[in-house]
Amino acid sequence: MKTLKYWLLVLCAWASVGAYAQQTQTAKGVVLSASSNGTFEPLVDATVHWQGTTVGAVTDSNGIFSVRIVPETNNLIISYLGYKSDTLNIKNPQQLRVVLQENGVLAEVNIEHERASSYISALEPVRTQIMTEKELFKAACCNLSESFETNPSVDVAFSDAVSGAKQIQMLGLAGIYTQLTNENMPATRGLAAAQGLNYTAGTWIESIQVTKGIGSVANGFESVAGQINVELRKPEKIDKLLFNAYANEMGRTEANLNLSKKVNNRWATALLLHGNYLDNSIKRTLDMNHDSFRDIPAGKQFNALNRWKYDNGKGLMAQMGVRAVWDLREGGQLEDGHHTAAYKIRIQTQRQEVWGKLGYVFPQKKYKSIGLMASLTNHEQDNIFGLKQYDARQKSLYANLIYQSIIGTTFHKWRAGASLQADDYRETLNDLAFSRREQSTGAFGEYTFSGVKNLVLVAGLRADYNNLYGAFVTPRLHAKYDWDENTTLRLSYGRGQRTANIIAENMPLLASSRALEVQTTDLQRKAYGLTPEIAWNGGLSLTREFRLWYRNGSVTVDYFRTDFQNQVVVDLDASPQKVLFYNLKGKSFSNSVQAELNYSPVKRLDVKAVYRWLDVRTRYRQTDWLQKPLVAQHRAFVNVGYATRSQWKFDVTAQWWGKKRLPSTASNPEAYQMGTYSPDYVQLNAQITKSFSKKLDVYVGGENLTSYRQKRLILSAEDPYTPYFDASMVWGNVLGRMLYAGLRYRI
Repeated sequence: MKTLKYWLLVLCAWASVGAYAQQTQTAKGVVLSASSNGTFEPLVDATVHWQGTTVGAVTDSNGIFSVRIVPETNNLIISYLGYKSDTLNIKNPQQLRVVLQENGVLAEVNIEHERASSYISALEPVRTQIMTEKELFKAACCNLSESFETNPSVDVAFSDAVSGAKQIQMLGLAGIYTQLTNENMPATRGLAAAQGLNYTAGTWIESIQVTKGIGSVANGFESVAGQINVELRKPEKIDKLLFNAYANEMGRTEANLNLSKKVNNRWATALLLHGNYLDNSIKRTLDMNHDSFRDIPAGKQFNALNRWKYDNGKGLMAQMGVRAVWDLREGGQLEDGHHTAAYKIRIQTQRQEVWGKLGYVFPQKKYKSIGLMASLTNHEQDNIFGLKQYDARQKSLYANLIYQSIIGTTFHKWRAGASLQADDYRETLNDLAFSRREQSTGAFGEYTFSGVKNLVLVAGLRADYNNLYGAFVTPRLHAKYDWDENTTLRLSYGRGQRTANIIAENMPLLASSRALEVQTTDLQRKAYGLTPEIAWNGGLSLTREFRLWYRNGSVTVDYFRTDFQNQVVVDLDASPQKVLFYNLKGKSFSNSVQAELNYSPVKRLDVKAVYRWLDVRTRYRQTDWLQKPLVAQHRAFVNVGYATRSQWKFDVTAQWWGKKRLPSTASNPEAYQMGTYSPDYVQLNAQITKSFSKKLDVYVGGENLTSYRQKRLILSAEDPYTPYFDASMVWGNVLGRMLYAGLRYRI
């Protein structure tokens, strides 16, 4: 059956090549910009249309266009705001290379319509939502974990009641099934799973691309639920200086400083700095629920990144950077004289990264390029959770070589390459020691066909060899069909595989008295004696744009299903005194349905309303089908944003979370039992921003304004050394209402 799945995917995708012979005759080419220093860049969303007709197209992310030839005229007009338009007389279909010259200084233009702050890319065959800087600034967005407050596709919640860490979910699956990358290079993975979202400052982020469902084979084989790719600020694009300061009533303060400099026509550099400090000595906020534990740990972080970019204007480009993180979090039980041995939490992390990219675009054939990206990472983490001490080290090497071109015309694009991911893990949990060296080497190919009107097919296949688990193949298929100019249908299907790091990925469980039990014959063999997780993910997405009462809007409905093989189950239901890890022999699946409405009823007022339904179930060894614990089956979301002509911005986000199944505590004494389900609840966030000029913004806001929080966060909080202590079963808000203020200044 597995073999049949592989070949059906491959044959369906590659059979599309033959359809090219039936295509309508078209003109195709690439639109480029020529700056004063002689450099060339593709122009995205340039307009191409036949003179005197309504037949036209826009260029894609590579500046490439394809437009149907009409009998009425041979004159093709290419235009782009800020550039001189060009008119070409086309006699026959051919490969066109159009270079537009800059107009120079533009007169002042009043923009009546601008792109939404968050939108689904109309050009990409993969369902990809782009979150721009404008979207990120709707909330405080201090780090990556707080960047999804206004994104309904990504759930963010506290992972436990004591560490202050947040984790994400997509399609009802834990964040470990979502591939997290920085500029398409691996970011938060391995040991960084629990705390890694805190290591990217919000002011460093240029945009975030959220892909639901299976991703491209060019980015590896690990993505299952989707991919979140963070584009950091580029030296040649950012402000010379951006300073951001933030403080909240919990005692957290932070500062960010971005600096950039254009060294000459070829070199540019940027220095990004971040620091935060959480005093947590404000008495009212130390323990708001009076359970003797700090509501959020004290701590401090320093984070620095220096990056360089080189562009010789003749097709050769290079980027390189170094980054260092130092982070300390200290929390746990308050020392008030009532505890002989207070339960303490201490998490200290040091992380260093070196990365680089080298690319060449052939000057006369802009569709052809070759690139290499590589990174080295060292991650060290020392953790104390009461009587448990967990220390871990990870060294990683990543490299990816990609070549892309066309076959005859731009209707047939392809890219191929080879990649390497090597990891060296060293872990100790009290008296247990684990170590492994894992290396995956692979090659991939991806073909894109756009020769049939309104249809784009992308077929990818990669083959990898893992030194611990042998060879495996990863097929993936994506399709996009434009039903009409306002309706787009997307489909995806493919395979994902990953090796579980059961301790690092489940570090919040260390904040409990649960014993960790791995059900395997040899705990030291390979990765804890377990085999890799395999998943098949398929999805369908329909987007319809409309115009109602002279205002623009869109509706998107999507469905995704994930089926697991050999899933590494984290079984919390077998006993409240232990957690079991094992490869599931039964079935496990996730169904996700989401409907999203975006509409602007009046000028400068944007409304987003979303409903999502999840069905995530596992057939555990000891039980029949069970819903995944701590996952809301129903969620509703509304975001309203309004901007005035006087530069005031108001943003309000309301979320309703349905009830969540809780892990069974029925065998505990009655005093240490939780219910079967959590109650549903509503969360309300708001922010007001005032722009005093193009240089200065001031913002104030509040999170969880209804001040609703989980009443009983910790079982046996009064005595954390009993068998019933558990701070990991968090289903709601840990903190009450939190007000904050900040400013952004740029030059």
